Amino acid sequence: MEPVHLTTERLELRAFTADDTEDLCAAYQDPVIQRWTPALPIPYERDHAADFIGLTVPNGWRDDTSYAFCVRPRGGGPLIGSAGLHHPREGGWEIGYWTAAEHRGRGYATETALALARWAFTELGCVRLEWRAEVGNAASLAVAEKAGFTVEGVVRAGMQSRGTVRDSLVASLLPSDLGLAPPVPYVPAPAVRGSV
Repeated sequence: MEPVHLTTERLELRAFTADDTEDLCAAYQDPVIQRWTPALPIPYERDHAADFIGLTVPNGWRDDTSYAFCVRPRGGGPLIGSAGLHHPREGGWEIGYWTAAEHRGRGYATETALALARWAFTELGCVRLEWRAEVGNAASLAVAEKAGFTVEGVVRAGMQSRGTVRDSLVASLLPSDLGLAPPVPYVPAPAVRGSV
């Protein structure tokens, strides 16, 4: 897939370009982002940002396996954050996001998550959008809940983080949660007393 450009009321979401390298590297110096982004190299150096932007991002778009977005204000301005979708299983996608420290608390991550969810449901044929984060990541959980995700529970040893395995929360968003028609019918399991 060719990279797409999405806009919201306040934001533009687009693929990262080489012009974003310095801003991305600076944002990843934030200890909060480093703490909750398990695959992030630490220390994070300019070469890491250049490789992500020059290799990882275009490969994901080309292979239709992951779509990384740079988030900036509409009309230009500072890097607000990043968000992405990756395709771990048939019909389902997983979302991730972060917001630069100086832009937190303004609803940008929720606005971004909803824009990506609508795009995934209407353009990618997504039947289920998942959010996962390490237990304890209260800020990311708050964004997921504000965006309408339903928390489904804790997955024991659900994610690897720097040589350890940690418990993770998992939540889902379905097209119907946003008033959209699913690409295939969803038949929920009937409630059966005493069963899992």
